[in-house]
Amino acid sequence: MPNIIEITDFSAPELDIYTRLTESQLFHLHEPEMGLFIAESPKVINRALDAGYTPVSLLLERKHIGGEAKEIIARCGEIPVYTADYEILTQLTGFPLTRGALCAMYRQALPDFEEICSGARRIAVLENIMNPTNVGAIFRSAAALGIDAVLLTPGCSNPLYRRAIRVSMGTVFQIPWTFLGNTSSECSPSGIRLLQKLGFKTAAMALNDNAISIDDPRLLAEVKLAIVLGTEGDGLSDGTIADCDYIVRIPMSHGVDSLNVAAASAVAFWQLRSK
Repeated sequence: MPNIIEITDFSAPELDIYTRLTESQLFHLHEPEMGLFIAESPKVINRALDAGYTPVSLLLERKHIGGEAKEIIARCGEIPVYTADYEILTQLTGFPLTRGALCAMYRQALPDFEEICSGARRIAVLENIMNPTNVGAIFRSAAALGIDAVLLTPGCSNPLYRRAIRVSMGTVFQIPWTFLGNTSSECSPSGIRLLQKLGFKTAAMALNDNAISIDDPRLLAEVKLAIVLGTEGDGLSDGTIADCDYIVRIPMSHGVDSLNVAAASAVAFWQLRSK
């Protein structure tokens, strides 16, 4: 039987994870075990459950208990299901809930670098992309356009931040990903060399006089290719660009010099997808 709990006390500590803890606090909750994250909307929650993530509790608009969230509740066993009317939940959380459902879940141990690259033909490497909206959008494009895995430098926003999960439509649970290295915000030479050692050619997406066009036949001919994308504004570091096998740019018109990194990723993933 589901454990339905009507919200009567906004200050109840059980609700802290939804209302008062920051992303950083959720990340470090329960250390040394893995922390928590919040999945939002029935579709996204189902994708997280499909990927094997363990739910802690649910926060639902009352009308969804017997409707859109019925299947989710059944899948989650006897965890607490906190509920109230939409207006109360909006007041509690400080923002409108997407499709009236939130689920707190435990993070999982990240896979190893070589494990997620094994068998991959196209991977994306994100360097110091700090905006969670961009990270989420890149994951959604990666899932839709044939990218097998995503690697991030530690300077990137975490893909399991709520906004990144929401923007990705839960595809962060479908594409294998992990962090590249431990401390540097840049793709260190050792990181690029690791990719090259695994047989990947590396393509730095950058505004550079030596860049080749994204439709260059040499890129399409590569069996294994890592597409390296940098942060909005500054782009990739000089060191990363120098270490890559190719420097690549998307031809522009009307005096536009570049696209937003999320838009550029979609163009790159489509053009450079494995044939």
